Amino acid sequence: MNLRIDQLHYSIGGNRILNNLQLEVRSGEMFFLLGPSGCGKTSLIRIIAGFVEPDQGEIGFGNRRMNGVSPQDRKTALVFQNYALWPHLTVFQNVAFGLEQQKLLKSEIQSKTVQALKQVRMELFADRTPAQLSGGQQQRVALARALVVGPQLLMLDEPLSNLDARLRMDMRDEILMLHQKTKVTSLYVTHDQEEALSMADRIAVMNQGRVEQIGTPREIYEKPQNLFVASFMGEVNWYEGASSALGRLLGAGGKEKVGFRPEQVKIVGAGAGFPVKVEQVLYRGRENMVYALSAEGDRVKILTTDFFKKGETIDLDLDEKSLFRF
Repeated sequence: MNLRIDQLHYSIGGNRILNNLQLEVRSGEMFFLLGPSGCGKTSLIRIIAGFVEPDQGEIGFGNRRMNGVSPQDRKTALVFQNYALWPHLTVFQNVAFGLEQQKLLKSEIQSKTVQALKQVRMELFADRTPAQLSGGQQQRVALARALVVGPQLLMLDEPLSNLDARLRMDMRDEILMLHQKTKVTSLYVTHDQEEALSMADRIAVMNQGRVEQIGTPREIYEKPQNLFVASFMGEVNWYEGASSALGRLLGAGGKEKVGFRPEQVKIVGAGAGFPVKVEQVLYRGRENMVYALSAEGDRVKILTTDFFKKGETIDLDLDEKSLFRF
């Protein structure tokens, strides 16, 4: 099922939360809403789920207009940041809850619940309560509960933000594998750029209630359409022509800004590029972040696998194709 949002406006207490928002999520797609806190991501999925109505605009599931349709009739499922499991129910009862509301036969509830728990590898924990589970296990149960009802649209609101770094990486793989198995249209909300880049089929970058750009992870990262998207999607060295010698060297004039990502810097032999002096080196395991300073006072961040010492002078070069100009 494809999702269509057309000219959506939404305000709270006179404050505009969503402003003329338009996007389309294709059937079977893992689509990400990415943006800083307060940009309207969660408000949008609450509107899609039917919990609140927009001020104007249209929501469509396939060819069906969904404005005014009650949440229980939308065939959507939502996985929350805090899991929202019933603490007094067992894992099995939590997953079966939605099926019970559909008034299915007990035998069908039993088989579907068992199958959903097997999908997330939690069948051996069916008799435990949420308090007896780790954060990752609780998130698996929340996923099973969402998928067991057979939603046409699965929405995930910052589902991994409460997990530690190692577990987040593991759960990314789990969610992607489940998506590949179920092929359910999925709308995933996050402010984590790495999460979006590694998991999404396409990404909508949001800012102050608007969609700034929609594209594949590679398009968003390598070909940002404006300064906000370029800066939000990773680190960038920015220089203005009017105030930076390096900016002018790279062809920026006046208020024009030119930028490049730290990993796009090439380290070349002495005299073959522009020289900078190493000020600090942060070791990151697989790579090093080098902070350097040019003779004119321009600071440069360089991501490299090479090792350099503080005070060392190195020469840098850039490919014109790697530059952002705004």
